[in-house]
Amino acid sequence: MSVTSWLTSKVKNWQIKREMGYFYPESRPEKQIAYVFDINKCIACQTCTAACKTTWTSGKGQEVMFWNNVETKPYGGYPIKWDLNVLKKLDGQSWDEKEGIYNGKTVFEAAPQGERVLGWLPEEEDYSYPNIGEDECSDIIEKGSFFSGIHKAWMFYLARICNHCTYPACLAACPRKAIYKRKEDGIVLIDQSRCRGYRECVRACPYKKTFFNLVTRISEKCIGCYPLIERGEQPRCVQTCIGKIRLQGFLSKPDSPKNDNPIDFLVYVKKVALPLYPQFGLEPNVYYVPPVHVPKEFLHQMFGPGVDQAVETYKNAKNDKELLSAFLLFGSTDKIIRSFKTEGDYALGFDDKGEMIAKVPFKEPVHVRPYFDKKGETYRHNIP
Repeated sequence: MSVTSWLTSKVKNWQIKREMGYFYPESRPEKQIAYVFDINKCIACQTCTAACKTTWTSGKGQEVMFWNNVETKPYGGYPIKWDLNVLKKLDGQSWDEKEGIYNGKTVFEAAPQGERVLGWLPEEEDYSYPNIGEDECSDIIEKGSFFSGIHKAWMFYLARICNHCTYPACLAACPRKAIYKRKEDGIVLIDQSRCRGYRECVRACPYKKTFFNLVTRISEKCIGCYPLIERGEQPRCVQTCIGKIRLQGFLSKPDSPKNDNPIDFLVYVKKVALPLYPQFGLEPNVYYVPPVHVPKEFLHQMFGPGVDQAVETYKNAKNDKELLSAFLLFGSTDKIIRSFKTEGDYALGFDDKGEMIAKVPFKEPVHVRPYFDKKGETYRHNIP
């Protein structure tokens, strides 16, 4: 049996700009749930983590289970070294920087003989330190140091959830066919009535966003808050984000992007939001605006060869009203924004029926109240 004998299908992966081997034929959903996270705005307040935890994982066996987590790079990771372990196994990663084509093997193509995915199974203790490395810089900050442009000593916060991948490794690896991808929105779910707790999904997912419940003895994962999605609302982690770094919507198929769809606009048109570790080959659907202060070598490995262009595009957002409009709609409404436009000095967002659900000014108005309040017959001190 050859290494690639399990890969019965050739599928198109637009993120690595080539065909690749996968266990099932290509089958894209009617619309694909997708997110854009602006890393530059994340303050690691963990409100998203707490919201997800209290909503979905507060039961027995879920004590150290975080469907949503925020880790500090370069040293943080939940579970411990989740990314380093995969990158070490996926040896020989290489990109054609000019064409943006990935020349190395994906986790499917590099799978050992007899396995469907190149993976590793974390130990129970690896999940016990979700905040390890929090706020730790890449280097010591010397006395008198100052920062401009790319920082010598740096760190950033990376918020992570299930990517609801186009080619999920968890789905490919499950021998029970207990994992499926919904046709209507691309959300990846586990049929717990079929799961027998073999943990092949946990081993296979390179992002380690499939979990094993030690009490129920079956697997669990992020469900994309589908009860909210089905009534046109964004997930809990998006709604509660204090820093307004998140936007959830639906991504069109790669060959038919819509310019007025904010997710399509940021991902396909402006290419300012990039997938996390696209070389894994899963075509993940959480896209990140890379941090502008981090060395490019580190970012290239995390987000691929489009980093330089994405950073420059982001820096120029103040001069691009359409791009600025898309960013201003982050956190502007609990509803899912299906289309947007710029009208004067406002960014407008619309639902699937074309009704306006968000209106955000380019500049927040400032209202100065009089020092003496005649109605209340009182004075105001230091209150705008």
